Amino acid sequence: MLALTSNLRVVAVAMGAIFFSLAPVAAQTAAPAEASSLPTLAPMLERVTPAVVNIAVVSKAPKEDNPLYSDPNYRRFFGPEQLPQARMSAGSGVIVDPAKGYVLTNNHVAGEGSEISVTLKDGRQFPAKLIGSDKDTDIALLQIDAKNLMAIETGDSDALKVGDYVVAIGNPFGLGQTVTSGIVSALGRSGLNIEGYEDFIQTDASINPGNSGGALVTLDGKLIGINTAILSPA
Repeated sequence: MLALTSNLRVVAVAMGAIFFSLAPVAAQTAAPAEASSLPTLAPMLERVTPAVVNIAVVSKAPKEDNPLYSDPNYRRFFGPEQLPQARMSAGSGVIVDPAKGYVLTNNHVAGEGSEISVTLKDGRQFPAKLIGSDKDTDIALLQIDAKNLMAIETGDSDALKVGDYVVAIGNPFGLGQTVTSGIVSALGRSGLNIEGYEDFIQTDASINPGNSGGALVTLDGKLIGINTAILSPA
C-alpha cells in the first residue's frame, strides 16, 4: 500500500437550534445531539485493533569488506577492527492466524532481523521467529508462541474501488496504536521503484513512520492490505 501525505479530513458540524419562549427575556439552547447518534468506527476498531502489534527488530550492521582492514600495517596504526554495531528498528504487524501465532509484516521491517520481538496491544511481549520473507513483494511472516490471540478477517482487495473508505492501523515505536482513515485513491499503482513487484493500493490515509507492516482495513474491519510505503514530495 502506498500512502500519500495529503489527508482526507471529514468534519461533522452539528447545528443546534435556538428556541425562544414567549417571555421576552427567556431563551433556551437546544441540547446537542447525543454522541452515540453520530457515525463512529469505534466498535469496529475495538474488534480489530488487538490484532495489530508492534514489532521491534535488532539487526547487525553490514560489515565492510575492505582488504585494507586486514593489512597488518593498517591495523598497527588504526588499532583492531571494530565489530559491526547492532541496529534497532521498529514497525507494525498484523496477526493473521491466532492458532499458529502467525504475524504478517513487511520484509523491510523484519526480514533482516537477528532478534525480533512482538508486543501486543495488551502489553504482552513475545520473541518472534522469522518463518519466511519475500523481498519482491516486501512481505515477511513471523511466528510467536502466545495464547488468546485475536486476528483480523481477510477481505477481498480485488473488490476494492477507487473512492472506497479505508482505515490504516499501526503500532509504531511501542508508543501505542494509531488509526487514520481515508479513501482508496488509486489501484494497481506501479512504477515507483519501491519493490520488485509493484501492485499497490494508494490511499490518502496518513501512514506515520513506524506504521510499516500495519493493517489497511475496510470500514467493516476486513484486512485488504499491509501498509508499505509513504510517498511525499522531495
